[in-house]
Order: sequence, then C-alpha cells, then structure tokens
Amino acid sequence: MSHWIHFKYNPEKGRYERKKPSRWRHFYTVVRHLLSGTIIGAILLYAFIFYIGSPSQWRLEREHELLKQEYQLLNARLDEALDVLEDIGQRDDNMYRIVLQGDPIGSDARNQLARNSQRYDSLRQLSDANLVVSVAQKMDLVERQLYLQSKSFDELVELCKSQEDRIRHIPAIQPVSDKNLKYMASGYGWRIDPVYHVRKFHEGMDFSAEKGTDVFATGDGRVIQAGYNKGYGLSIVIDHGYGYTTRYAHLSKKFVNRGQSIKRGDKIGEVGSTGKSTGPHLHYEVHLNGAVQNPANYYYLDLTPEQYEEMIEKSENVGQVMD
Repeated sequence: MSHWIHFKYNPEKGRYERKKPSRWRHFYTVVRHLLSGTIIGAILLYAFIFYIGSPSQWRLEREHELLKQEYQLLNARLDEALDVLEDIGQRDDNMYRIVLQGDPIGSDARNQLARNSQRYDSLRQLSDANLVVSVAQKMDLVERQLYLQSKSFDELVELCKSQEDRIRHIPAIQPVSDKNLKYMASGYGWRIDPVYHVRKFHEGMDFSAEKGTDVFATGDGRVIQAGYNKGYGLSIVIDHGYGYTTRYAHLSKKFVNRGQSIKRGDKIGEVGSTGKSTGPHLHYEVHLNGAVQNPANYYYLDLTPEQYEEMIEKSENVGQVMD
C-alpha cells in the first residue's frame, strides 16, 4: 500500500531523518482505507441491485408472472363453470320446478355473494388485486351455486317420490313424434297472424306434419272436449288434473270422445288443417290453473338436451304462425 513518507530535520545532526508513523497513525490509515472501500462497494452493489436486480429478485418476478398466468387460466375456467351452472339453474327453474310446481330459486339467490367482504378487502392489498379478487368471488359463486343446486335436486327428488300419480298426469312429451315432423312451424309468443297479418300472441306451438300423422296424448287424463270448435277446427281438450289441461287443434280425425279416460302416449287423433289454418299442422297448447303455458317446458320425457335445444331454437323463429 503506497502512503506518504515523512521526514523531520535533526538540528543536532544537521540533517533530515525519516520519521516512522505511530501505531495509532498506521491503524487509522488502515481503517480509513477499509471504510472507504466498504462504502464504495456498498454503493456499487446497491446500484446494481436497484437498477438490474438480484438473482433472487429475478426468480421472484418469474414466479409472480407464472402465478399470474395460472390465475388468469383459473379465472377463465371459472367463467366456463359459471356458464354451465347458469344453464342448469335456468333449466331447473323454468322446466323442472314449473313441471313439479316448485318455487323457483331465482338468479338473485344463486348469484348472491356473502355480505362479509372483509376477505375481499384483505385480497385487495395484494399485487394484481383485481384478478385475485375476481377469482375469489367467482370461486365463492361456484361453491354457492353448487350447494343450492344440490339442495334443489334433493328437493325435486322428494317431489317426484311424493307425486308419482301427478307426474303421470303432467304433459311431458311431444304430441307428434319427432320423426314425423316436417319442421317446427312456430312457437309460443308474439307472432304475425297468417290471415290478418297483425301481431298476435300465439298461445301454443305449431307442429308441421303431413295430414294423417298420429297425434298422441301427452299425459294421463280425461277428455273434456272432442269436436269442432270455432277457429280451432276439429279439436280435443284433455283435463289432466292437478290444474293442467292440453288442447290439440286443426285435426283431420279424432279417436276419443268426451268423458273418455286416456293414458300418456295414447293415439287420440290425426293431423289435419281444419278451422283457421293455412296448412296441415297440429296446434298444441298447455294450460295450468287457467293460465296458458309455454309448451316447450313440457317435453322433458322424450327429448335429449341436444334435441331440446334444437327444438327451442326452431320454435323461437319470428315468422308467421299457421293458424
């Protein structure tokens, strides 16, 4: 280590003599150099870490990025699960519970999150808080909807067990065999009247089929009308009990009479075009306690989910009806 060399004049000898530093002086010098080197090294290390990052920081950032990607994937999968649960819930409320006269659960109850939001508040302190909170909320929704749907199915099973006779009487099949249909002419709801060309509420569903195609009773019951009716032409009305009645209109033939008891699947007539009709078809209605119902909710015994979805799509066209 280089350092200054000190000399002091000796008057006795008349010359300059080299002066060695004291131990304290030497110690001070060593310590000063060590401190200077340490401080400079610390500054350089801090600058390196601050601007470039340490290996451990790189590893943490990589892990954070991977974790974020996993959260994004989980978020997308939860969206798909919620869509499936929504479809199940709608079918439960709008089909099974209507058929069994159970009270619908409703989307509000299914989508209600816990009022205690402290858990979400704590999550909002994390990085990527919006993503983490979104995943947590959707997971809570999935758990709630699974719980409610499980309870709902248990309740429906009990309703089925206690109402076997009622289930035999509820309209539950299509009145015309699917293999005999030419196409679904029109469904339930507001449509254009084929004669008067004005918007009119269509209270049933039209099945287009060849004249003479078999028409079947959709549930056990008793015939309360069998004959010509204004507008409906040759028609049959069946009282199924439990508040249900069905109407089969525009027939070409009938094979039952008023007061006759029938079973689900019995042939009761044939497709025709009598009354106010623009072509061979069956007009079919379902009523519950005097209120008209959408017949699409009453085909659950003879349609697969895929066939049901196809039938709904075809029946919801906005074209003209045939009667």
